[in-house]
Amino acid sequence: MKRLVLSAFAISVLFSCSSVQKHNEQISKLHDVELLRADVDKVYLQLKRHHPKLYQYTPQEVMEFKFDSLKQSIKSPMTSRDFYKKLAPVLTSVKQGHVSVRPLGKRFKRKERKALLKKKFEFYDLDFEYLDGKLWVERTIGKDSSFVGAEVLSIAGEPASELAELYKTRFASDGYNTTLYNRFVSKGFRQFYVRDKGFLDSLQVTFKTKDSVFSKLFKRVPKKEKDDSTKVKTDSIKKEKPKKLTKTEKKANRLAAKKRKKDNKKYGFISRTKEYTRSLTFIGKDSSVAYMKIRGFSNGNYKTFYEESFKKIDSANVKNFILDLRDNGGGRIAEIERLYSYLTNKEFQFITESEVNSRVPILKSIMSNTTPTGIKVLSGILSPILIVQNLLKTKKRDGKLYYKFKYAKPEAPNPLNYKGKVYVLINGNSFSASSIISTNLKATNRATFVGEETGGAYNGTVAGFYKLYQLPTSRLVVRIGLMQVEAPYKQEPDGYGVKPDVEILPTVKDRQQQKDPELEWILNDIQASK
Repeated sequence: MKRLVLSAFAISVLFSCSSVQKHNEQISKLHDVELLRADVDKVYLQLKRHHPKLYQYTPQEVMEFKFDSLKQSIKSPMTSRDFYKKLAPVLTSVKQGHVSVRPLGKRFKRKERKALLKKKFEFYDLDFEYLDGKLWVERTIGKDSSFVGAEVLSIAGEPASELAELYKTRFASDGYNTTLYNRFVSKGFRQFYVRDKGFLDSLQVTFKTKDSVFSKLFKRVPKKEKDDSTKVKTDSIKKEKPKKLTKTEKKANRLAAKKRKKDNKKYGFISRTKEYTRSLTFIGKDSSVAYMKIRGFSNGNYKTFYEESFKKIDSANVKNFILDLRDNGGGRIAEIERLYSYLTNKEFQFITESEVNSRVPILKSIMSNTTPTGIKVLSGILSPILIVQNLLKTKKRDGKLYYKFKYAKPEAPNPLNYKGKVYVLINGNSFSASSIISTNLKATNRATFVGEETGGAYNGTVAGFYKLYQLPTSRLVVRIGLMQVEAPYKQEPDGYGVKPDVEILPTVKDRQQQKDPELEWILNDIQASK
C-alpha cells in the first residue's frame, strides 16, 4: 500500500512538472500564422453566439472589417503575448467594458511556488493615478511612503505616460464615454504592465519630485526580512518559556479573534491594503453627516452591514447621507438592490428582464472550456435541474430571449429606509453595478451627484454571468458577458454614463495636498444649507 501511494505521488509530481513545462512552452513559442488567424475567427464566433448586444455601439460591418483586418495583419508567427497585444485593441470595438482578454502567465513547479509565496515584489506595493497625462504614485502599501506624490518618469527605460496611453487601448468603456480610461489605467496599471511584459524579478523605475530625479530598483524580497545583527544568539542561553495565559486571557483572545473574523466578513476585509470594502463613519463639523464608503459590491456579508448601518443612521436622526461610489468597479446585483431598498420610500423595480442569446445562459456560463473538470461533471449531473430552472426563467418576446432575475419584480422599500438628503460621489471608475444603482437614484431624483461621469453606461451593461473561453492556439482567455442588465430607465443619446449634477475633477495639486475636493464641496453645501 505504501509503495502504491508513493508511486501515485511520483506520477502526479511528474505529470504536474510536465504540465507546467508544456504550458510555458505553449505561451512562449511562436505560433503558426494560420492557427492564430483561426483564433481570431474563434473569438468573433464566440461573441456572435453569446453576446446579446454585440452591435449596440459598433455596426456589424465595421466590426467585421476590424476582425478581418486583424487577421490580415498577422503575417508572421508570434507568441501568445504578442498576439494579445494585437487582439485586445480590436475587442474594444465592442465598446462593452465587460468584454476583455488576458494572456496566461508563466506557471511554476510546486517548489518554485512555495519559494515565491515567501517573497513579495516591491513594485506591487505602489498604487498609481494617471492625471494630467502623467503617472503619479498615489500611495504605497506598507511603511515606506517616500514615493507618494512622486511622478513616475520611466519604467525599465520606457516613458511611463506612453505606457499608460498604450494600455488605455487594451480595454473598453461602456459605450462612448471616456471617463473610465484614465481612472481604470490608474487602478490596473500593475496588472497591465505584467500582461505586457510577463513575469519579472526586478524592475528599474525613475521618479521625479520637486527636489530631484531618482531611480529605484524594485526586487522580489522576503516578506519578512530579519536583521541578523540584532538577532539574539541563544546557543548558550536558556530559552524562555512563553508566558502561560490564564483561562480568562485565553477566553478574551478567542472572543477577540471571533469578533475580528466576524467583522472581516461583514465589512469585507481587503488583505492587500488592510482596508474594509464597506465602512460607515459620521463626519462634518458636528459629526452629524453619515458617510458610507463602498469600494466594491463583491466582498463580505453585505446584509448585516447595511442593516446595522441604517439602524445607526436612523437612531442618530441623520439629515444628510453621503454614498461614496468612487473607484467602485461593481459586483453583485443582490447587494445593490438591497442598498437601494434603504434609500427609497416607494415601491420599485430595480432592473428589467435581461436580454440573452440562449435559453440556458447559466449552463452556458458553467460549461466553458475554462471550467475545471470536476465542476463540469457536477454540472452535468445537475444539468436537468439547471436546464429546467433556466427554461422557467427565460421567455421569448418580440423575437428576443429574456432572462428574469428576481430583482426584476416590484419590491417594497426596506422598513429602515432613509428619508433625508442623499449625495452620491462618482467618478470614471464607478462601473457596472455602481452605475446601475446610480441610474436608479438619478432617474428618481433621489440624490445629488458630485464628481465625474460614471464609466458604466446609464442605459445598462452586458454582464450578469460570463463565458470564459480559452483560445485553442494562443491560450488567451476571453471574457464575454451573457446578459444585458439595466435599470427600467433610459436616457438619450445612448452610450453615456450617469452624469454628475456638480462636476468636480481632482487635480495633481489636490492630491499632493491630500485634499478631497468632491467631498469638501458636499460638506460645504450641507453647511451652507443650515
